[in-house]
Amino acid sequence: MKLDYLQALKRVDEARGAWVLHGQEPLLEQNLVDTFRASWLKQDIERQRYDITSVSDWKTVFNALNSLSLFSSQLAIEVHGNIKPDANGLKELKKYLQHNEQNLLLVVMPKQDSSSLKTAFFQTIDANGVNVNLVANYPKDRQQILAVEAQKLGIQLANDAWQWLEQHHEHNLLAAKNSLMRVSDTFTDVAVIQIDHLHSCLQDQSRYTTFDLSDALLQGDFGQSVKIFQYLIASGEAMSLILWSISKEIRLLMQLFEQPQNALQLGIWKNKVSQYQQALRRLDPNSFLAWPSLLLRIDASIKGLGNENAEHLVFQAIAGLCGKPLFMAPTS
Repeated sequence: MKLDYLQALKRVDEARGAWVLHGQEPLLEQNLVDTFRASWLKQDIERQRYDITSVSDWKTVFNALNSLSLFSSQLAIEVHGNIKPDANGLKELKKYLQHNEQNLLLVVMPKQDSSSLKTAFFQTIDANGVNVNLVANYPKDRQQILAVEAQKLGIQLANDAWQWLEQHHEHNLLAAKNSLMRVSDTFTDVAVIQIDHLHSCLQDQSRYTTFDLSDALLQGDFGQSVKIFQYLIASGEAMSLILWSISKEIRLLMQLFEQPQNALQLGIWKNKVSQYQQALRRLDPNSFLAWPSLLLRIDASIKGLGNENAEHLVFQAIAGLCGKPLFMAPTS
């Protein structure tokens, strides 16, 4: 079954079997994954996460899907990566889909090209699971998605204000959502947001974005990366969005290190491939070992779990990505 983003949002609570999310819209991926996690928490469904860095990792995933803890009746396995199961893995996937009706396998992948969507893996998902393409190619789709975000914030925009917002952000949904959040905080008593409200609120807020942070990190410019990070924090950027940008670059670098010939298949834009290759040449591969655990610590600190400071941990991640590690040594 194939669903779009809005259709998928409506079916999260009933999701079982195998779902695959893929695309190049970070806002849609983040929203949908967050909705799944909230749903699992509400339903007391045990959640486990795995990052796929090699085909052999799929064996661990399927072993986990077939084993529940003593305290759980349902399990959600969240998988991130761009490596599909091999022939043996596909057998395990089909077996799981035929015999396990309660658990959920949620696979989150970057944008897939047309040849990838024709592989046996996606054919199996189309026939027996749910395939969600996270795209918003048309203005009507983007406005519909952002209207949902505006509704969450309790604001309404005039029709011409929607057009201005989209043009201002050049179809970048994530940046547009951040602007909606700023407008909501600034004009708390305004019934309908007009262009003048957007302009006055956003004209001084477009200096840096999380995409600028990603570019600085890839270039290994530690000073500029810190400067952009500090600006984002000062301007009210959500820490979760900053983490998403950093974790995306870390994931792509680790995958490219494992698959140096598959940059485009990993979802790296053609004009960005050389930047990722240069970053890999600059970095010590041994530092990769510490990155996944550091990202988990940042995520936990953002959610208020533990006693660590999220901003301090993000500084560690920025330093590590720029090749200037502070406290990145792997711990046992």
